[in-house]
Amino acid sequence: MRVLIADDHDLLRDTLELWFRQEQIEVATARNFDGVLTLVEAEAPFDLVLLDYGMPGMNGLDGVQRALSSCRGARVALMSGIAPRDVAEKALEMGAAGFLPKTLPARSLVNAVRFMAMGEQYAPIDFMTAAAEPQAANPLAEKLTPRELDMLKKLCEGKANKEIARELGIQEPTVKLHMKTLYRKINANNRTQAAMIAKEAGLF
Repeated sequence: MRVLIADDHDLLRDTLELWFRQEQIEVATARNFDGVLTLVEAEAPFDLVLLDYGMPGMNGLDGVQRALSSCRGARVALMSGIAPRDVAEKALEMGAAGFLPKTLPARSLVNAVRFMAMGEQYAPIDFMTAAAEPQAANPLAEKLTPRELDMLKKLCEGKANKEIARELGIQEPTVKLHMKTLYRKINANNRTQAAMIAKEAGLF
């Protein structure tokens, strides 16, 4: 069995690699999504690709979709220590092989990897059936005005300033002004980074 582990946290990635090698599982590693695509093209086919939900280049569930279409038939599973249940559910609906919370014990994780590599779909029952906790206010949303949230949502939808202005009934220079303030509040340098920050924060 060949598994590709993609995670930007060196300690976790190295620990997983050690566990899997002890179980006679062949392992390759990447620290970002571009590294995943490079390895998939350069090496022999993988049975399973494990993607960290928050690593660079993932862009949330978009990365799962891209991996499913780019990984040369490998099964794709999502790992996360922060993603809520609805993200896990959406990933499974998209065709992911499974969802692995980073809180899983080592033995359970190895067993889950074997299970998924054999063609099954996996997600921990206790995680998927846990009662939803009351939603706290999103820390990122609390920094923004309702209008700035509107801007950020449209930006995440890939809308240009002209489209945003038309849909919100305001002038394009006003959109640019709001964007400038928005970037400053969320520490983003550009539209792409702002969209990634919003998605990683679970806003849209």
